[in-house]
Amino acid sequence: MKKATGKKTTTGKNKIATSSIDNQSVGEKAIRKAAIVSTITSDTQYDAVMARIDELMEKGSKNVSKTELSEIRRLAVAAQAYEKKKFVIGHPSTFAGIIEMKMYEMSLKQTELAKKLHISDAKLSLIMSGKQKPDILFLKAVHRELHVDANLLLEAV
Repeated sequence: MKKATGKKTTTGKNKIATSSIDNQSVGEKAIRKAAIVSTITSDTQYDAVMARIDELMEKGSKNVSKTELSEIRRLAVAAQAYEKKKFVIGHPSTFAGIIEMKMYEMSLKQTELAKKLHISDAKLSLIMSGKQKPDILFLKAVHRELHVDANLLLEAV
C-alpha cells in the first residue's frame, strides 16, 4: 500500500478521521470506506471492515491512537452485528441437542450437569444417548436449573 499523504478529512455522521491516499487500488479504497461504515450490509463491506481492523491491529496496542482505537471498537461492533445476522445458529430440535447447547453455554461437563440436576451420571448418559426417555422430574429439573422453556422441552421429547 502507498503511504498516507498526511491530509486529514472528516466523513460521515461519526466524524471519523481518515488519511487520504494517493493512487489507491480498489481494495485500498474499500478498506478506507470501511472506516466510515456503521452498518454492514454485504460480504464485500464485511471483508473491507475486517481488513481495516486487521490493518489497525497490526500496529500493536502501543502504536494505535485513541481515534484508531475507537474506530476498531466501532468496526468490531458493526462486524459482530453482521455476523449475528449472517451466521444464525438455529435452536436444536432434539432433546439431547437442547441439553448439549445448554451445557456448552454454561461450560458444564456431563458429570457437572448431572450434579446440578440431582441425578446420577449413568441416568444422564442414558437420557442423552436416547436409551432412556426423560421423566417428568428430570424435565422439571432441566427447566428449573438450565432455564430451558418448558414448551421447547415438551416438543423435543
